[in-house]
Amino acid sequence: MDIETIKHPGSFRDPSGFLYYQDGVLYRSVNPIFKENYDHLIASGLYKHLTDRGLLISHEEIEPDTQFSIPSYKVLKPERLPFISYPYEWCFSQLKDAALATVSIHKMALDHDMELKDASSFNIQFHKGKPILIDTLSLQRCTQGTPWIAYRQFCQHFLAPLGLMAYKDVRLSQLMKVFIDGIPLDLASKLLPNWTYLIPGLLLNIHLHARMQQKYANKSVSTSVKIVSAPVRKGLIDHLEKIVRRISFRLKKTEWSNYQDECKYSKADTDKKAQIVEEYFSKIDPGIVWDMGANTGMYSALAAKKARLTVAMDMDHASVEQHYQACKTRNEEKVLPLWIDLTNPSPSLGWNHQERNSLQERGPADTIIALALIHHLAISNNVPLAMIAELFKISCHFLIIEFVPKSDIQVQRLLSSRQDVFPDYNQEGFEKAFGRHFLMLESTTLPDTQRIIYFMRRR
Repeated sequence: MDIETIKHPGSFRDPSGFLYYQDGVLYRSVNPIFKENYDHLIASGLYKHLTDRGLLISHEEIEPDTQFSIPSYKVLKPERLPFISYPYEWCFSQLKDAALATVSIHKMALDHDMELKDASSFNIQFHKGKPILIDTLSLQRCTQGTPWIAYRQFCQHFLAPLGLMAYKDVRLSQLMKVFIDGIPLDLASKLLPNWTYLIPGLLLNIHLHARMQQKYANKSVSTSVKIVSAPVRKGLIDHLEKIVRRISFRLKKTEWSNYQDECKYSKADTDKKAQIVEEYFSKIDPGIVWDMGANTGMYSALAAKKARLTVAMDMDHASVEQHYQACKTRNEEKVLPLWIDLTNPSPSLGWNHQERNSLQERGPADTIIALALIHHLAISNNVPLAMIAELFKISCHFLIIEFVPKSDIQVQRLLSSRQDVFPDYNQEGFEKAFGRHFLMLESTTLPDTQRIIYFMRRR
């Protein structure tokens, strides 16, 4: 069997090993060049230390497959994550927690004569509600006397986007889609407000760091090695940790962040809606759930009672931030809040469009919840009902979806500032569009609002 036919298309940059699939199972090959590092990771106790604390993905060793043209020193079968997310889909606090996890892992590695050779935010995932390192081969033996090789990468992947989100505009984290190797420090320095020069951590690690990069960009690298002592190396990590902890983000009220509190629905309808959703979930094994338009996660929490994982997506950063903070407070392990605009979801990125998967490539979900969403897609964004139905057809097997009629106060608000050019936006048009792709198993009308909750299965 040719290894290239099953090799993970985004796993080609690291000479230490690669990921591949066999019969749908994910494996990691450890190349012979990484033998000493891998053996020390296990023998030093660092692997157990990190996995026991939920900071490193666990794995089991299996016999190397001799049929591959590329020899393997070890083959690892890592614990499989149900969903992969990316830094540009995280809220501020998720990115900050990922940065602190990276720092903690590196500090623990130094105590075991190892270090992180990579500090990419893409090496971190959220598993059971907490950030975890998924690239086992990022940990290598310390190169004594030298600076931390991943320092610049840490600044580009964590300090720069955190600083921009906190002190300029939270939306600037979306630059990570453009610069998947990290936001260039010279760009971050230009975008940050001038007063951030007064913040010592940002002055040194972004502004002056960027100037030094520019100063020496076209100069040959000296062959002399500056000796860096172990205390200095640990001091740098302590310094970076303090900077990350001090970067603060002021959550601003948005149109949607208080939606659940401010919407004008009766308690009876609110309770009835939750009851209906729970009843529909009781009829199926929901598996992996996508809650599209999750807001602050009221229905994601209901889904989490039965689902393997609920990926809660919303386009409003403040709502996602509130949701993530609430999940942390209650130690929620089965909900993953993400900042995703469904009208412009994350695309395929990187080399040959295969290093980072689009949202659809990471699906389909077993079940989708789409409550209080359709009118925004159809009316606010002019997406025809037929196209919305087609999207859900390729995205899930079961669908719990809410139709909001034009008589609803929220739809009237949307139509108050624009011409009503949506003649097919009605119950008949909705059922016709979705009926092409789904069997409508059940439906329930909320008495006060006349909203209809449908329970469907893909044909």
